[in-house]
Amino acid sequence: MHDLTLTTAVLLCVAAALAGWVDAVVGGGGLLQVPALLIAFPQLAPVYALGTNKAVSVVGTSAAAVTYARKAPVDVRLAARLGGVAALAAVGGAFFAAGVDSAVLRPLIMVLLLAVAAFVVLRPQFGQKPGGGAVTRRRVVTAIVVVGAGIGFYDGLLGPGTGTFLVIGLVALLSMDMVTASATAKVVNVGTNLGALAMFAWQGTVLWALAPFMALFNLAGGTLGARMALKRGSGFVRIVMLVVVVALVGKLAHDQWGG
Repeated sequence: MHDLTLTTAVLLCVAAALAGWVDAVVGGGGLLQVPALLIAFPQLAPVYALGTNKAVSVVGTSAAAVTYARKAPVDVRLAARLGGVAALAAVGGAFFAAGVDSAVLRPLIMVLLLAVAAFVVLRPQFGQKPGGGAVTRRRVVTAIVVVGAGIGFYDGLLGPGTGTFLVIGLVALLSMDMVTASATAKVVNVGTNLGALAMFAWQGTVLWALAPFMALFNLAGGTLGARMALKRGSGFVRIVMLVVVVALVGKLAHDQWGG
């Protein structure tokens, strides 16, 4: 970090604020924050960007979760069960993160994002209001396995886009509307962030000298984003999701093949 300039530090803090806002509204703030860290520190292994991202985003995610919990209809017991499983899975994912090849990172994320975009576009009423189906025990167990264990492991392993995938999974499996899914996702995401951060900290792959400053901006962005999502509703969340997904796919494609 000896080569970190003031300009780079300021740009990283701005990226952290934007990431916090996006993450609070629809998830996926890591898709802004991780690339920013990779660009700022090209000499470091990607696992340092992943670890620092967790140290920063856990603050904004926690603030957004508190903001949502005060006003959104969150099933705290269900969210806590999902978050507990996700935290344990994230520890496992973070354990293997050091072996991630950065060359496959962008294509993998692009495929996942394109799948999300296609799903949301082809189902325009998706997440606009709560589904009519009963939330059975089988669906809850499926959500714990897919959302808790599956996405939790992904969050520890790679991370970017986790919040978006959590929202999609909660709407699809538990018939939530977008705002309730975003609120529940924040609680679950706190668990995944804490689990992954514990492993990254143990491995020594967190830039602690920089993380607190970025975390303050992430906190501000996360609080603002949660308030806007609560005020404007599911339609706003859906639009932000599509805009973010399209923009990020374009950027990742340019980074992968444009040069």
